Amino acid sequence: MKKVLLTWLLCVSFLAGFGQVQPITVAQDGSGTYRTVQAALNAVPFNNTTPITIFIKKGTYKEKLNLAKKQNFVKLVGEDLENTVLVYDDYNGRVTADGTEPLGTSEASSFRVFGNNFSAENITFQNSAGLAGQAPAMWVYGDKAQFRRCRFLGFRDTLYPYGYGSRQYYKDCYIEGTTDFILGSATAWFEDCTLYCKPKGTCMLAPSTPDTVSYGFVFQRCKIVGDAPQESYFLARPWKPFAKTVFLNCEMSNVIKPKGWDHWGKEDNKQDAFFAEFKTKGDGAAPKKRALWSKQLNAKQAALYTPAAAFRGWDPTQVIE
Repeated sequence: MKKVLLTWLLCVSFLAGFGQVQPITVAQDGSGTYRTVQAALNAVPFNNTTPITIFIKKGTYKEKLNLAKKQNFVKLVGEDLENTVLVYDDYNGRVTADGTEPLGTSEASSFRVFGNNFSAENITFQNSAGLAGQAPAMWVYGDKAQFRRCRFLGFRDTLYPYGYGSRQYYKDCYIEGTTDFILGSATAWFEDCTLYCKPKGTCMLAPSTPDTVSYGFVFQRCKIVGDAPQESYFLARPWKPFAKTVFLNCEMSNVIKPKGWDHWGKEDNKQDAFFAEFKTKGDGAAPKKRALWSKQLNAKQAALYTPAAAFRGWDPTQVIE
């Protein structure tokens, strides 16, 4: 009996291990493991500790997506950046078909990520609600999130690094929108990204960094461009009093106002918020005209801004496989 039981356990272990390495593919034509992205996400076990990669074939997937808490270590890989599109069209204030309370900004997000150690590559995340209201394409609560070569398309509140204490890394990404198109309380590091300011916006960023967190939004070697009118955008405004944003070696077009920063009509924000730049360049760089309460860092101060320092020991260059 013991020998039979041992053999059965070995078989189960082998099959479990085999299942973990099988590719998960999403394809609308039925050629993959699942036809929808949400079906693939639903298959991720709770309390997961083994990295799971989901390959998404080209297509426009109109789905309201959710990755729940404890559905950890999920990596999404798109077949083609511009042609693998995850999109929905909810917005703040929209009343759903069941007639419940109108959606808030978080609930209106096209994709909500609660799980930790989430990663995405070569995917376009979009909210197609247009100017109807605040409408995030991506909302991230989980810790240690990574996005590489992704696009975030929308208008107001396009990208929402939401999580209190969450650490998020964005590399070689494109983010567009209007007012406050990147907002939230997470520590988010943007490296070699492009920020595109669309018409009818007033300010790019609305950080709400908690007072207990040392790093908010950090942009390194990023480009700010857009087709909005000249000098029509502020860089950031403090959604909450201790908001923090720093630009390091970034290039800014003339879409940025010379004043640079807005205090959102609250005098106390001038003392509590920390908004700073180091070696910005381009037509939108105007260090001598910036708001007097903002900072221009020197080399020693700028050197304190590294991913290792911002992420408290987490190494975002360690890609989930």
